Amino acid sequence: MTPIDKLDPRTIPLWIPLALSAGPVVALGFARFAYALILPAMIRALGWSLATAGTMNTANALGYLLGALIATRLARRWGLGRIFLVSLTVTSLTILGTGLTGNNLILALWRFTSGAAGGVAFVVGGGLVAKATVQEPVQRAALLLGLYFGGAGLGIVLSAWTVPMLLASLPWTVGWRVAWGILGGISLLTLIGAGPATHHIVQGDPRAISHRLRAPLELRPIRPMLMAYGFYGAGYIVYMTFIVVFLQHHGAGPQEIVWFWTVLGSAAVAFAFLWGRLLSRASGGRGVAALMGLVLCGVLLPLWSTTILAVLGSAVLFGAAFLAVVTSVTRVAQRSLPVLQWTAALAALTVAFGLGQTLGPFVAGFVSEGGGGVRYGLILSAVILSLGGVVALTQSDHRPEEIADATPPSE
Repeated sequence: MTPIDKLDPRTIPLWIPLALSAGPVVALGFARFAYALILPAMIRALGWSLATAGTMNTANALGYLLGALIATRLARRWGLGRIFLVSLTVTSLTILGTGLTGNNLILALWRFTSGAAGGVAFVVGGGLVAKATVQEPVQRAALLLGLYFGGAGLGIVLSAWTVPMLLASLPWTVGWRVAWGILGGISLLTLIGAGPATHHIVQGDPRAISHRLRAPLELRPIRPMLMAYGFYGAGYIVYMTFIVVFLQHHGAGPQEIVWFWTVLGSAAVAFAFLWGRLLSRASGGRGVAALMGLVLCGVLLPLWSTTILAVLGSAVLFGAAFLAVVTSVTRVAQRSLPVLQWTAALAALTVAFGLGQTLGPFVAGFVSEGGGGVRYGLILSAVILSLGGVVALTQSDHRPEEIADATPPSE
């Protein structure tokens, strides 16, 4: 069968990145972000401190970091398509398993494993979409990547209409277990679409793309972006971990949390269609810095006011931009490196992102536990995001001649 590299680029349908967005839906929308929705019930049922709650998300982030480190190696050995589906399945099963125990050590292991498998699924899925769009016009390629990364927003919306009302209708001792079980079941269902989409790209040869991932990676052109992305990982995840706890401390009930989370996720999905023009025109790291500025505004709004307008405004600003940062960072790597290095570059960037995600909840949890409350953790998030935006502005465009002309070798 014809490899994806030889297909007319105009024939790549939208359903492919949409189906592959099962990776972000499960790895981020469910395994990572739904934790914030279930966290208050887990704190109550398991007697956790805020430090313990932050440490559990750090375990997930450590796993995610490991997944990003080994993703390219696994793809070289077994093929992008096969590894994507296996890692997506493992992530789904570990989400399901999280509700089966109240032992902190075992829960940390499940969180770590879901992070590791989710990290692999996210990187490899992004590599699949990037390879599939290599010959697409710039703006369309940005749209397709946005559809893939926007899957996390879809996962947020799905969890918003599943978790809070479920927790409100069940005894608090078992509600959090049922919530993880339902999210795990939905995760397994995403394989129905992900399988055909993966097969469409690899076209019957699971190694057809992966054997090209061996090009040596030169990180110097994206060094500022690596640092900025690390700051971003640390800053955004603090908000996503503790914002629901913060809102509940200020009187938000289940219905308010449903709408907050729905607006945040819906903004992420809707704006995935709208950022293409900005991402295709912004030079250097300006697009990333602008988007991080919007995320920062989203973090600051509830610190300024917890009125319904301010809270929903926070959800819109944060949701509209936080996944677009990932798309924008990916576009910087595509503009700065040859095509054969894209998957490895995405893995390296995800490692930097993962390092930030590992440190963010851990530090913020202890800062919050130290007497300042969750507010101090969110202030820390804002400071870190500010640093990331400044660093992103130092990223320049690197467009050596071989990047503009680079196309994968023919089979």
